[in-house]
Amino acid sequence: MMILIAGPYRGGTNDDPTLMANNLAQLESVALPLFRAGHLPMIGEWVALPLIKLGGSTQPGDEVWNEIQYPVAHQLLDKCDALLRIKGASAGADNDVRLAQERGIPVYFRLEDVPGVCT
Repeated sequence: MMILIAGPYRGGTNDDPTLMANNLAQLESVALPLFRAGHLPMIGEWVALPLIKLGGSTQPGDEVWNEIQYPVAHQLLDKCDALLRIKGASAGADNDVRLAQERGIPVYFRLEDVPGVCT
């Protein structure tokens, strides 16, 4: 399955680049176990951040950022077979969960609940 990993990225960071990088590292920390279990992990920021840069964004939350950041995740969700919501406060990730559930896409809240993952 292609699995979208959702969790905090910008939330709770006050737009501090170091804290945002730490949040991205937390999202990425579950990607390899998913891959090793035969899944294709996907993180919205892997797609959105290069586009945001190319679009000329100068800071999180500016017009270009908002044009791209969340719409990318929503488009990816249409292509994914499941969503893994990792821990941490995130309105964006909570919205991803809501959208996935509305679309009938399975949502997992623990890595070990994803089929084939051994922790």
